[in-house]
Amino acid sequence: MVDDTVIESEGPPTNSMVDEEVVGVCKEKPIVVDADAIHEVEDAPPSAVVAALRVDDTDEARPASSSPLFEVAGEHVETTPDVSHVSQPEVQNIDTFVEVPLSSKQAPPTPPEKSPRLQLPRGSTDVNPTTPSTPEKTNGRDEPRPQTPSSAYSSSSAASHKRSITISKGYTVSVVLISSALEIILASKEAKRSTALRESAHNALEMIRVGQGGDRPREIFEPLRLACETRSEKLMIASLDCISKLISYSFFAEPSSAQTLPSPPPSPALQGRHSIAGASQSSLPQPSLVDLVVHTVTTCHNDTSPETVSLQVVKALLSIVLSPTIYVHHSSLLKAVRTVYNVFLLSTDLVNQMVAQGGLTQMVHHIFARCRSLDGITLRSHVSSDTLTSISASGSPRTDIQNNVVENLTAEASPLGSAVDMTLHPGVSIPLSSVHDPDVPQETISHALPATHEAAENEHTARELSTHDMFIKDAFLVFRALCKLTMKPLNTESERDLKSHAMRSKLLSLHLVLTILNSHMALFIDSKAIIYSSSTNEATTFVQAVNQYLCLSLSRNAVSPVPQVFEVSVEIFWRVLSGMRTKLKKEIEVLLHEIFVPILEMKSSTLKQKAVIIGMLSRLCQDPQALVEIYLNYDCDSGAIDNIYEHLMNIISKIATLPYTSSQQKTNDPASPALPPQTKSSASMAHVSGALAVSGTMDTSTMGLSEGQLRRQGLECLVAVLRSLVTWGTAAGKTPAESATADTASRSQIGEEVAADAMTPDPSLDGLIASAGSTEAFRQSTPDIADDPSRFESAKQKKTTLLEGIKKFNFKPKRGIQFLIETELIPSSSPRDIAGFLLTTDGLSKSMIGEYLGEGDEYNVAIMHAFVDFLDFRNLGFVDAVRVFLQAFRLPGEAQKIDRFMLKFAERYIAGNAQTPFKNADAAYILAYSIILLNTDAHSPQIKNRMTKADFIKNNRGINDGESLPEEFLSAIFHDIQGNEIRMKDEVDATINLPSTGPGLANVLANVGRDLQKEAYVMQSNGMANKTEALFRTLMRSQRRGSRAGDQYFSASHFIHVRPMFEVAWIPFLAGLSGPLQNTDDLEIVDLCLDGFKNAIHIVCFFDLDLERNAFVSTLAKFTFLNNFGEMKTKNMDAIKTLLDIAVNEGNNLKGSWRDVLSCVSQLEHMQLISGGVEVPDSGKKGRSKKLPAEELANESRSTHITVAADMVFSLSHYLSGTAIVDFARALCDVSWEEIQSSGISQHPRLFSLQKLVEISYYNMNRIRLEWSNLWDILGEHFNQVCCHSNPHVGSFALDSLRQLSMRFLEKEELPHFKFQKDFLKPFEYTMVHNANPDIRDMVLQCLQQMIQARVQNMRSGWRTLFGVFSAASKVLTERIANSAFEIVTRLNKEHFTAIVRHGAFADLTVCITEFCKVSKYQKISLLAIGMLRGVIPVMLTCPECALSPGVGPQGDDIMIRFWFPVLFGFYDIIMNGEDLEVRRLALDSLFSTLKTYGSSFTVEFWDTVCKEILFPIFAVLKSSQDMSRFNTQEDMSVWLSTTMIQALRDLIDLYTFFYDTLERFLDGLLELLCVCICQENDTLARIGTSCLQQFLENNVQKLSAAQWERVAATFVKLYRTTTPHQLFDDSLREEMDGGTVSDLPDTNDSNDQAIIPAPLSPTGDQPQPQQVKHTLGDRRRIFKQIIVKCVLQLLLIETTNDLLRNDAVYTTIPPEQLLRLMGVLDHSYQFARMFNDDKELRTGLWKVGFMKHLPNLLKQESSSAATLVHILLRMYFDERPEHQNARPQIAERLLPLGLSVLQDYIKLRADTQAKNITAWTPVVAEILDGFCRFDNKAFVRYLPAIYPLTTGLLARDVAPEIRLGLKMYFERVGRTQGIVVVEAS
Repeated sequence: MVDDTVIESEGPPTNSMVDEEVVGVCKEKPIVVDADAIHEVEDAPPSAVVAALRVDDTDEARPASSSPLFEVAGEHVETTPDVSHVSQPEVQNIDTFVEVPLSSKQAPPTPPEKSPRLQLPRGSTDVNPTTPSTPEKTNGRDEPRPQTPSSAYSSSSAASHKRSITISKGYTVSVVLISSALEIILASKEAKRSTALRESAHNALEMIRVGQGGDRPREIFEPLRLACETRSEKLMIASLDCISKLISYSFFAEPSSAQTLPSPPPSPALQGRHSIAGASQSSLPQPSLVDLVVHTVTTCHNDTSPETVSLQVVKALLSIVLSPTIYVHHSSLLKAVRTVYNVFLLSTDLVNQMVAQGGLTQMVHHIFARCRSLDGITLRSHVSSDTLTSISASGSPRTDIQNNVVENLTAEASPLGSAVDMTLHPGVSIPLSSVHDPDVPQETISHALPATHEAAENEHTARELSTHDMFIKDAFLVFRALCKLTMKPLNTESERDLKSHAMRSKLLSLHLVLTILNSHMALFIDSKAIIYSSSTNEATTFVQAVNQYLCLSLSRNAVSPVPQVFEVSVEIFWRVLSGMRTKLKKEIEVLLHEIFVPILEMKSSTLKQKAVIIGMLSRLCQDPQALVEIYLNYDCDSGAIDNIYEHLMNIISKIATLPYTSSQQKTNDPASPALPPQTKSSASMAHVSGALAVSGTMDTSTMGLSEGQLRRQGLECLVAVLRSLVTWGTAAGKTPAESATADTASRSQIGEEVAADAMTPDPSLDGLIASAGSTEAFRQSTPDIADDPSRFESAKQKKTTLLEGIKKFNFKPKRGIQFLIETELIPSSSPRDIAGFLLTTDGLSKSMIGEYLGEGDEYNVAIMHAFVDFLDFRNLGFVDAVRVFLQAFRLPGEAQKIDRFMLKFAERYIAGNAQTPFKNADAAYILAYSIILLNTDAHSPQIKNRMTKADFIKNNRGINDGESLPEEFLSAIFHDIQGNEIRMKDEVDATINLPSTGPGLANVLANVGRDLQKEAYVMQSNGMANKTEALFRTLMRSQRRGSRAGDQYFSASHFIHVRPMFEVAWIPFLAGLSGPLQNTDDLEIVDLCLDGFKNAIHIVCFFDLDLERNAFVSTLAKFTFLNNFGEMKTKNMDAIKTLLDIAVNEGNNLKGSWRDVLSCVSQLEHMQLISGGVEVPDSGKKGRSKKLPAEELANESRSTHITVAADMVFSLSHYLSGTAIVDFARALCDVSWEEIQSSGISQHPRLFSLQKLVEISYYNMNRIRLEWSNLWDILGEHFNQVCCHSNPHVGSFALDSLRQLSMRFLEKEELPHFKFQKDFLKPFEYTMVHNANPDIRDMVLQCLQQMIQARVQNMRSGWRTLFGVFSAASKVLTERIANSAFEIVTRLNKEHFTAIVRHGAFADLTVCITEFCKVSKYQKISLLAIGMLRGVIPVMLTCPECALSPGVGPQGDDIMIRFWFPVLFGFYDIIMNGEDLEVRRLALDSLFSTLKTYGSSFTVEFWDTVCKEILFPIFAVLKSSQDMSRFNTQEDMSVWLSTTMIQALRDLIDLYTFFYDTLERFLDGLLELLCVCICQENDTLARIGTSCLQQFLENNVQKLSAAQWERVAATFVKLYRTTTPHQLFDDSLREEMDGGTVSDLPDTNDSNDQAIIPAPLSPTGDQPQPQQVKHTLGDRRRIFKQIIVKCVLQLLLIETTNDLLRNDAVYTTIPPEQLLRLMGVLDHSYQFARMFNDDKELRTGLWKVGFMKHLPNLLKQESSSAATLVHILLRMYFDERPEHQNARPQIAERLLPLGLSVLQDYIKLRADTQAKNITAWTPVVAEILDGFCRFDNKAFVRYLPAIYPLTTGLLARDVAPEIRLGLKMYFERVGRTQGIVVVEAS
């Protein structure tokens, strides 16, 4: 082991040596390394393999003489160890890889760009290392000073230390640095043996001593190089030390003119040990000095190098790589990195390992950090010559294979190592360029050096690479090399031995990759980091160049069973996921879906593995933006394989709810790692490994120790998801409705996350990325694509529909296809579209595809043909084509289906392959079928006698158009199938046989010592890794073809995404939170669960998700256990606290879930009472005592926290929104009713919630009226319900609460025209109506009395409700209630009439008084009330508020309606509904007397209202039977009709007469009313009607106009027609019936003959209607009765008409034309009766069927109508008025025929049998004769021939005296007119 003094004295200057931390730790804290580990390395044979840095296809790092360790073979990056090194396995000891100790607060090794050295410009002379002292500060920077070499190696004088030389760049170098080394060389025996060494050292020393050589670095370097080649330890140490110090002073920097050499330079060994100072004259290109230095230093180390030399090698390489002025590129850089890497692996010295490890870390950091400096500066002066080699190599032949973007580096035929180049293929541009595909064999460039310089010159004209470009390429090469190192496979022994070289190498390379990703993520995602092709100048981004290597590394290492490898791989994946997800969308999807998610689900994976992945997912879940973007880019992408987010949530939920076992104890579970990732510290490392300290790395040492811990991790992860969703979705503090336009609202991040502005679309996405390990969520935007939530919603819906379609297809293919076509996921029903879908859609069952395509329907066959046409069999062997064909679907078992498939396959194969052994498609078809049979025969376990090769060949003879196929062709097929079964890929994956233990001792013994779980995991993981690599290859190919449209990464910026994210995962969330909460009593886990509930409920409330909200809140409410006090635990109390907090914080959005919350609050109060010893009524089963809660929990329930929180639920209710308070009140009402119902029968019912209702009413009294109205709608309804409860204690409490609220509410002023008071007081009215308890009703009145006394001055719309209450009280059967109410009303009317009128309650007052009037039980109150109602009128008229007094102003119709109408309507109401006859009479008198008294002041419009709304409706009962329902019995109705209505009708006629001039416009209404009254089956009503009609006409005869007489005449016409019994002539009524006659039926109305019942007649036509329907006896009787009524009414009308027309006033007033109309209807009545009387057969028939008990006749109708006709016609005939004289011809036309017919009929009458007829007709005949006698002579003579014969006929009869007198007069007139008798002169 090297001495510490060597490190201190001979190290390079501070700026180029290993980090001080590295050395410092070595000195301060010596690390004890396992002696066995060191011994194992020390004992390794000298030929041990150097752990190689595998870069490109070049050799591994090794001594120059060794052969290549391995090469890239085929498509896999695999290693093939050289046989010469088989003796030593490539074992790399992890335990000797000492971690560089860093303090917990210290970042990784400081990137060199921050060093003052890197900030020095080239050519600067600030460095003046003249004194060997510590760094001094100059201009604020640490100036590096070189250290003096050890005195052991210096023989120079003291003066030599003061001399210095100036090198070409202006730096000064102390002579002693060089001279001491040269002197050591000259003094050595090697110098004496080697002339070249001696001479070169002597020349160099001479130049130094004379102050020269600064501009000739090669000559100074030559002796140092040769000294290193001597392999002398002393010389090598001295030379390397000198080289490293010279490097620090940029001594080896050459001008750009020297950079014309290929890299690496030719080995000096090729030229012998001769000076190369003059090599410039050689024909070979001279290597650059930088490359030469690197080569020289790296060759100093091999597997036998002393530890001291190795240390100096590391120092020298570190100084040259970190040099700010000398740049090492490409192959030289890789040599340097590789050498330091090997020092770490091969060194047995702990310090060397630490220094190498630290140096390697610094190198890597520097290589990547410098990519961010010198951006865009083209500087060629100090570039190693390997760059030019890369350029010159482009002139060699190159073949482009499948558009490789990143091609392998060239390998030079030089033993020095690998020349490196990366070329970019033309035609692929950024950003869609692809990266190298590992499955394509890589082409290597010729190892020959370029023969000419023309190629290089031509390349200069193409593009000159800048220094920055070179740095980028360097970083790529180093990263690729590290990735390839990580992919080296481990054998079983290496996996078990963490100290092996292979394991240490893998771990170191993985840690370096992790370090790079952790510290330099910005480079990976920087779109400006471009790698240019040296040959084509095409460019690809850095991330595209490295992604395949990184992903393949992950795919191989992330399935490793070695925990350390697995953990680092997960860390690397986390860096990829957090930092590169915008660039590697598809790759991340593959890794998650194929590796990490399956490992979580595998039974064979270890708890540790699952825990590490869950830890990684926890960090993902803490990054809100990353989480949302996972959902957007995978769950909403129909092209994604899986719903990653949804799947992860389901898995995490399952892990969080892993089943508990009874053996598991809480104390056995170690504490779960905290959610924030813990940073490893050196002190925490329990073992010495190759791990590097990387900031932000999880401490996995305590992970996965038990299932309980894993459960907790899963729970923490779920809670982290919910916190992130809360942060992303709700931090804006607005609901979605409020934030419709706030798409870019900023949101705060969780924990250590910083707030970032919401992103708008910005192309500069790549500039925003968090460094690895950070939890900051940068809101990155998506280039050119807006974050539209509706777009993602539709995309998610489309994917959901697609999955549903796939599910349907896999169950019933035809149904699934139909569904997919209907949903347009398949564009059309064309076979080609369907086939394309079946071929390209993942998830479809291959078996179902086969079944569907194999159907024999023409349609299915067409689809199958299209399906096969999509497959490409070009350039494939026949068996390979069959394999490709059968991968697309599972071949069905039915032979006919197989036949169809094989026919199409053969046709397709032949069409695509011209060069085949088949002469036609038939041969291909038969052979394909034969292959299927062979495959089944060879591999089916059911087959016993298997087919041989000879059998197979025999079976296929002669199939090729009569010939046989070549035997070797068939043999190859046979062996191919025998050795490799044709199986589906998923079958291969599924058939991995997991080791299982069978029963029996043999199996037990066989499995002793086997880790069966690990074996199963290894088998599964290998398949996973292979499948993942295959997917990556496919992905690379598709990306090379440019199909990256589906790779568009969408960056989240909109908070709305949280809603669908929660909706798809809420069930796992609920299960994951409720499971642990139920199963554990660990309070930490309980707190986690409750925090999760709180966040989940916050989300569901914010986004208004009803179903989810109800589920979470109800579940949390159940966990309170408030319904089971005896089982309560501390966790249940915590749940109560959480629920109360939620109620306080989320109240505005709880909606229906308030019910659960308030139920818990109620039960909490119940618990407090019970635990306090109060007996509380319980609705539980009798005899079942309820367990009391534990004392501790009882005290906790009364704690300040819970009490205050429960109170805040109510006291803060006034902060709830207008809609929320309604939900809150509704829920509280429900809970209150439950309380009351559960304890309602008790003397002390539970009224907690009811009391709280009163409180919240107080708290919310000051809300705006709109909100208050909505609130009181709920509360008022509840008070209605509670006040009417059967328990008086409940009702009285509610009433008292209502009274208190009302008193408080009435303090608030109410503006006019509002009705808040009215609504508020409604419960009092409801209680009065619905609660039958007199005490409660009395209490209502007392409450109102108090309110009136205290708040009457504030009463506004409340007056109306008050009168409503008193109206209801009037109907109460308890007298004291009615009396009390009437007393209050009387007092109000007396004392507050003006206020009542002013506030619009006058109508309510009148209604209230009216209600008291209608009470029959208390007549005294009724009479007093009607007196009060009549007394209201004068008060109303004098009240100024009513404005009805004559001098106040115009009395508009509105005023009339407001004041007069309520009073008049009150009278009307009493008339119609009053139960007391006296009260009705008074009301009737009052109504009409009031109208007569004050009607003159009414407007015509108001009279219109009075008639329509009050007067006419009195008689509505006559029109409609519905109006009769208000009568309890027919007797009541009869009494009302015979008293009240008849009197009302008469009073109405009187009123019309009184105000005729005003009411004449309503004449039609009156006439119609009288018509209705007359046309009743009840003759009493009809007679009253005719009487009133007659009275009206007689009283107003002088007032009727001609038009009005016309309406009167029309009324009579209508009446006559309505009462004409045309049904007498209905033949169907005379038909005999089997049931007997009508007279046999009992008369059902006999008992009601005296009752007056309105029964309006239906008018009939003039002619009888033919009746097709046969009438029953009942129908016939009803018809007969109506006929008789009509006959009676007809006779009554004739009498009325006769009376009216015999009234001289009426006769003289009625116009003659109207008289003639009346005569017309009378004549019709006469003719009808005459016709009936003449039809004896008809009459006999009616008599026979029981129409009447005697033969029916209409004698009276005939005679009376004729008498009236004769009288009026004669009077009109002899009327001298002109209008009558003009109408005489019409009169005569009616009169003469009538008279003649009467005389003829009279003559025919028989005295013996028709005495009644004779008596009836005698006066008529006498009047006719008298009339004829009064004709004037002209008329008399004209009619004599017709009349005379009839008069002579009368002489033959025995006639009455009046007829004889008439005959006498007639014959005298005849004698005079005929000259028979001489007229005596008067």
